[in-house]
Amino acid sequence: MTPLVSRTAELERLDAVLDRTLGGDGGSAVVDLAGAAGIGKSRLMAEFCRRARARGMTVLRGRATEYERHIPYRPFSDALGGRKTELKDDRFGLYRSVAKLLAGIAGAGPGRGLVVALDDLHWADPASLELLDHLVRHPPDAPVVMVVARRDRQTAASLAAALTRGIDLGTVLRLDLGPLTERACVEILAPDLAPGLPPGRAAELYAASEGNPLYFLALLQAEQARGHDSSPHSTGLGSLLLDELTPLTAVQRRTAEAVAVLGDHGTAALLAVVTGRDEAGIRADLEALAGRDLLRPGPVGRWRLRHPVLRALVYECTDPVPRIHMHSLAAAGLADAGAPATERAHHVERSLTGWDPQAVAVLAEAAERSAATAPASSAHWLGVALGHLPDQPQHATLRRDLMLRRARVLGVCGGLRESRDLLHQVIAMSPPGEPGATGVRTSAVTLCAAIERYLGRYTEAVALLRRELSRTPGPPPAEALELGLELGSSAPLATAYPQVRADVARTLGLARSLGDEAAEAGALAIAALGETYEGEMPAAREATDQAAQLIDALTDHDLADLCEPLARLGWAEAFLERYADAERHADRGLAVARRGGQLYVLPHLLLCKAQVHLQTLRVDSAVELTDEAETIARGIGSDELLAFVLANKAHALTYALPPGDRTALEVAEEAVAAAGTSTNWWASIAWCLLGQAALYAGDPHRARSAVLHAGGEDLKALHPSMRPLILEVLVTSAVITGDTDSATAWAERARKEAEQLDLPAQRASALRSTAQCLLAGGDTAAAAELFEEAAAFAARGGTVLWEAFGLLIGAPVTAAAGHPDRALAMWERARRLAVTGGARQLTGLADVIRPTVSGMPTAGDGPAAVFLSFSPREQEIAALVAEGLTSSAIAARLYLSPRTVETHLGRIYRKAGVTSRAALAVLIARTAASDGTPGIT
Repeated sequence: MTPLVSRTAELERLDAVLDRTLGGDGGSAVVDLAGAAGIGKSRLMAEFCRRARARGMTVLRGRATEYERHIPYRPFSDALGGRKTELKDDRFGLYRSVAKLLAGIAGAGPGRGLVVALDDLHWADPASLELLDHLVRHPPDAPVVMVVARRDRQTAASLAAALTRGIDLGTVLRLDLGPLTERACVEILAPDLAPGLPPGRAAELYAASEGNPLYFLALLQAEQARGHDSSPHSTGLGSLLLDELTPLTAVQRRTAEAVAVLGDHGTAALLAVVTGRDEAGIRADLEALAGRDLLRPGPVGRWRLRHPVLRALVYECTDPVPRIHMHSLAAAGLADAGAPATERAHHVERSLTGWDPQAVAVLAEAAERSAATAPASSAHWLGVALGHLPDQPQHATLRRDLMLRRARVLGVCGGLRESRDLLHQVIAMSPPGEPGATGVRTSAVTLCAAIERYLGRYTEAVALLRRELSRTPGPPPAEALELGLELGSSAPLATAYPQVRADVARTLGLARSLGDEAAEAGALAIAALGETYEGEMPAAREATDQAAQLIDALTDHDLADLCEPLARLGWAEAFLERYADAERHADRGLAVARRGGQLYVLPHLLLCKAQVHLQTLRVDSAVELTDEAETIARGIGSDELLAFVLANKAHALTYALPPGDRTALEVAEEAVAAAGTSTNWWASIAWCLLGQAALYAGDPHRARSAVLHAGGEDLKALHPSMRPLILEVLVTSAVITGDTDSATAWAERARKEAEQLDLPAQRASALRSTAQCLLAGGDTAAAAELFEEAAAFAARGGTVLWEAFGLLIGAPVTAAAGHPDRALAMWERARRLAVTGGARQLTGLADVIRPTVSGMPTAGDGPAAVFLSFSPREQEIAALVAEGLTSSAIAARLYLSPRTVETHLGRIYRKAGVTSRAALAVLIARTAASDGTPGIT
């Protein structure tokens, strides 16, 4: 092996990664080795692996290859070898399975810890890049180090984005490898590899190589072979490397070319097949080529050329005709050995020169096998098949079928626009009424509308569907039903549900007339969610009951093609606060969707379950579910869906993280950025949850503006069935900023809407809003009663989150109203619920306000320490809040602007772990009484 020189700084940083990984935390890490071809990435990676083994770690190595970029998971399968992951029906389930497998290997080896080294990732297939992105964002909970090597300029944008995101998160260490120093090459490498070479000549070679180790070594070898007569500038790297092949015999060269064709999978047996020679002769060639260091042995009897650059040169310099023939023989040899179509497809593709039905059948089979786990590869192979399909009438049916299949897989791997364009072609190729084309046309129109929906183009989706349904003669009843169900899915996102109600009713009637119970359930689920969203609770409950009754009686097979109804039903039940039913239907939907490969609906089901877990205070699992939904949404490539997912994730993180953590706010900001200029209800939800996150981050002004942006000045754009909870954000922000008139008006509106909805959590929210206004007006006793009543409402409805929250913010008020024992009982139950449910936001707040409830010291620093953590200006403002001054009054007293006062208050709330002026006032009062803290009068 070539000596490793001039990489001391890089090795020190890599050693630090290993030491940290094997230290007390046992966490995972990713190392990104980037640089030009031949700069020494692979050599540094090899040294890193050697040092990891010396520490007792398990090391797995894999690599991507230039000519096999569409073989799914190539570098990972190389690294994992024969290890089996759990079989999953979707690629995202496979990713979680791989993470679990890596964690298991890390704890099961001879030592502790695992290194996964993946080389040449700039050539990795899309599925591998997506898996790597998942592992960067959701690293295994084990001592696992992933080290990837890549050429920076040839790296796919998706890989660069994933690694950059990891750098921002602090989970990726980036090492950019530059040229070697002249001293390293001239004084160390040259004497070791070319004894007797004059230093001056070595310096000339170094200058010609520009410090690139591969080029410098090639120049040294040429120098040894040809003497000192040639100029180091007279030949390029490619010529230097190809010169190494000059002494070979014709059969040895053909063996080297066959190895280049087979990549990293050149066994003696397969080489014999593609060269037409016996294995004994092949083995002799392999030994001779290894002796010249042209070939190097790999695992399981495989051989490869010494360096990817050398392989590329040999491959490209091989005569095209015999190269194509070798690919054809390789495909046949793999077929004889029983290899799956996914392994043969690469060689079939490389050997295709025209229309070949058998070859296209292999590509189509490979596409089918990889559709669920590697849709980008599936789309590629279908594209290759279509590219060789003759444009003749007898192939029209096959062409439409392949195009429709390709559009489906493009739609789940981020190629939404390409999918839509392809579907437009299928629709144009399938005129209405053409024999044999009607079913394909309807499928293409329905899928195209769904793709438009994922792209946020709801108006276009609805127009496409209405045009198809209004044709004369119209589509057959079964196909009209398919179109009608998609219309019910798309139209409510383009307009208010009341304008779609008649369309849904017609679809429901058609389903019943056809006796199609699955479609009937689908139409009822659309109605259930639509009525729930509008706040029409009697109609919502009726439709929800009917849909649930039908769906519960259907088999999973019946629901296989209609999985979205389970998501709609689950969400309707969650909004109706029927949490057990919502989770049951979400779980069933997840099982059906994963088996059927309906990935686009998985985020909706996962978020429905996450919402249930959050409301019932299972916060950690809620975050995990939103994480999984985020992975899928990013893979699908829909900004609209990503906005909805990130908004829900921000909602869960708000309660999962301790006071002062701004991660939830950052996620919410990304959600509204993804929503862009959209004004649909998904975008509205994103803005509302940005407002909530901003409120918890101590910025009431931003909270108010975000909610008003979501709902407009009249707030009619807010989700009607959740309006009281959203109004509570406005009420709280108004109380904090001293705008009591607005707070009172919004609280009254929340009260009226909560009465109409008649939902426990919404009633509880409205009560809390009224209590805040009473407290701001000085009626502590009445406020205390309403806070307790709100907690009782939430408890009766099973909304544990709002029960704990109501008890927690009400406890200090109850204590201030003269009921310390009751306040302490409220605090104890709230904290117990928060701790059990993993709500660190509420736990942190409980610990801070404990002295205001019981007079007992906290487990850590006392309230005086909290006060003393404020800056002098913050202490002044906190003291004035305790006196009951509004923000405007404080601003006038201290000669500040009201906005500056609010900025200081935001910081005070974060440091104190409180969310209201009342809680802060009680904290300050308790501090003054028990500690005599200077500066509080």
